[in-house]
Amino acid sequence: MRRRATARYTRAMKRRTLLGSLALAPAFWSRALAEAVGVPRDAFLKPLAPTTAASDVLNVMDFEPLARDALPPAHFGYIATGADDDGTVVRNHAAFSDYEIRARRFNDLSHLTTATTIFGERWTSPLYLSAVSAMRAFHPEAELAAARAAKSRNTQMMLSTGADTGVEDALAAHGAPLWQQLYATNDWDVTTALVRRAERAGCTAIFLTVDSPGARNNETLKRAMRIDNRDCNACHVNGNHNMWAGPKRAMFADIDTSRVTGLAPAALTTAYLDRLRGLVKVKLVLKGVVTSEDAQIAINHGADGVVVSNHGGRNEETLRATIDCLPEVLGVLRGRIPVFLDGGVRRGTDIFKALAMGASGVGIGRPQAWGLAAFGQSGVEAVLDILNTELTTIMRQAGTPTIASIRPEFVVNAKR
Repeated sequence: MRRRATARYTRAMKRRTLLGSLALAPAFWSRALAEAVGVPRDAFLKPLAPTTAASDVLNVMDFEPLARDALPPAHFGYIATGADDDGTVVRNHAAFSDYEIRARRFNDLSHLTTATTIFGERWTSPLYLSAVSAMRAFHPEAELAAARAAKSRNTQMMLSTGADTGVEDALAAHGAPLWQQLYATNDWDVTTALVRRAERAGCTAIFLTVDSPGARNNETLKRAMRIDNRDCNACHVNGNHNMWAGPKRAMFADIDTSRVTGLAPAALTTAYLDRLRGLVKVKLVLKGVVTSEDAQIAINHGADGVVVSNHGGRNEETLRATIDCLPEVLGVLRGRIPVFLDGGVRRGTDIFKALAMGASGVGIGRPQAWGLAAFGQSGVEAVLDILNTELTTIMRQAGTPTIASIRPEFVVNAKR
């Protein structure tokens, strides 16, 4: 039985490889090169020499196979999985290739800088670490390693409600205010407790996730779990993977969660947003806005910002990439509040394109988990270094000495 399950999982992964899914296409292969020379993709699946240090890794996508090798199947499956056929995971990154960069010459690049200002705070780069749950599954130091990496690179970090590290400890490791992602649950008392704890700790913004309305079909994770020969009950009491139970994640530790049955309120309505706006004293940002209609709701009901996000393709199989959704959202908000983007970002050129189209900041999820799994703190640092170096490189090549100078005319949609 296990042999058949393993064979099914292997076939599924080969199919995903051919589809370029799971971020594996950017991780191992240039599609254009494949079409041009016909070299089998498998020729690039193994490095020429062992990679023993994060500094040896050439690009962000090369961390993915290292993470796969370092982790048990189920833990890697948790990072890798999308919804249904993982098509939205694929599309998130592939869509960036639909946009081309117009390079300008004759510019003064002697003082090039990636610095920017977000919510009145000076950042050294528009790149930030987005929320990733359960990071102890990837490395024993979990969010503490990611927070220290963010501190060493002067980078903003968003902590997940499902973190294995409490907000107080993560903030101490980060050495600066964090952003707190919020799974509000279906119990308002729990919502209140989570918000108040984050605010007491010094978080400067609450990011409400609005794209998790219920059950999701994570087939890749399920396949990985079937071939994982470990006893999951050692970590998950009675096989319960819910972050508010079995056992509770750090943010829920001292909260009565006996009435919680889901990560989102059953009625996430405009009335609920108004109620939450009245509760949250710091910035309130809505994470998961991908349409003009919802962008209008966000601005009408007091949101201080939105994140164009589809949860990395983990919750929905819409096949709409976040970079394709960005113009629609920006068209409604018209610069009145910051718009952030995550999903499929694997290159500095991806960051550049999002900024040119109007994003204020760009988040990464899976890449930081890959770096953490492969090398711990130094892996996360290397991921940030690579992306920031690539961003600086394309800024120089395009002739944009500052983030403010990266304007819409620097990007064209090749499909139009």
